[in-house]
Amino acid sequence: MEAVLASVIAVLGTVLGSGVTHAFQRRSADRSEQFARTERLRQERIDAYCAYAGALLNYRRVLVQRWFVQHENRPDEDTPELREHVYELRYAAQEAMFRAQMLSDDPALVELSERLLAHVTELHHAGDRDRLDELRERSRQGVRDFIAAATPHVR
Repeated sequence: MEAVLASVIAVLGTVLGSGVTHAFQRRSADRSEQFARTERLRQERIDAYCAYAGALLNYRRVLVQRWFVQHENRPDEDTPELREHVYELRYAAQEAMFRAQMLSDDPALVELSERLLAHVTELHHAGDRDRLDELRERSRQGVRDFIAAATPHVR
């Protein structure tokens, strides 16, 4: 009888030990998976926010270039290729904005990204050099503000 009781206790101990080990391993795996998911999202956000800022800077640069071509009476440089390049960079900025918005969980950051693209696009409509300089500074500061607002989401 004692041998049977000892065997039952051994089997129960083994089953209990296996169950506890499984529970701890499962919790550890869940934590590892959650950490990996969080880190992947953080990296994707970094990539998306940087890509958006870079796309805006490229779009902004070409808009300023085209403004000078148009307002310094250099019609031979205002080619269809330059206009097409402006459109391509605008679409690239919009695409980068959409990606950044999809990864963001902050409505204020999403709204800021929309406003920033609108500010950069205004460069095209500047009537004189003073207005252009004002819009250039506002758009430059807007990119800085976007990066500052996005930074806490990637720490």
